Amino acid sequence: MTAAPGRRVLILGGARSGKSAAAERRFSPDSRVSYVATGGDRPDDPEWVERIAAHRAARPAHWRTVETVDVASVLAGATGPVLVDCLTLWLTAVLDEAGGWDDRAWSQGRAKDLVRARIDELVAAWAAATVDVVAVSNEIGMGVVPDTASGRRFRDELGWLNQRVAAVSDEVILVVAGRELRL
Repeated sequence: MTAAPGRRVLILGGARSGKSAAAERRFSPDSRVSYVATGGDRPDDPEWVERIAAHRAARPAHWRTVETVDVASVLAGATGPVLVDCLTLWLTAVLDEAGGWDDRAWSQGRAKDLVRARIDELVAAWAAATVDVVAVSNEIGMGVVPDTASGRRFRDELGWLNQRVAAVSDEVILVVAGRELRL
């Protein structure tokens, strides 16, 4: 990445839009990037295993992979460039941990408070990053309204997360059909 240290870039797009490839291109081939994979392992899902293998094969072998949902800690301790792929899967894991898919837990505030605290923590770490950071996230608010409360909750929370990260980013890019549009 040719930008000054501490530059924060958010890359948004739909499924298979090319957003991950766009994020990876932000770094020079010789950069020592910490690639934060937030999707987790799903060994019983062959299609997921295939997707993960394709992502791994696409990035340079000298990049360090960190599989975690504790993105805030990685950002806080980073001494070199970081690529987070992706905030959508991060939010899914956070909702899982908080019991946020349960309508009752959400309406009573327990799950909502836990999710919002994790989002606050992530946004604060993103804003405070002293190294170059790029994050990928899905833009899912442009389509059909989900017919379940938990689906609408996820869409809404991801929309709020994307807005908050974008607000403290130096650059935001929307990827559509492999084309990058600076916002």
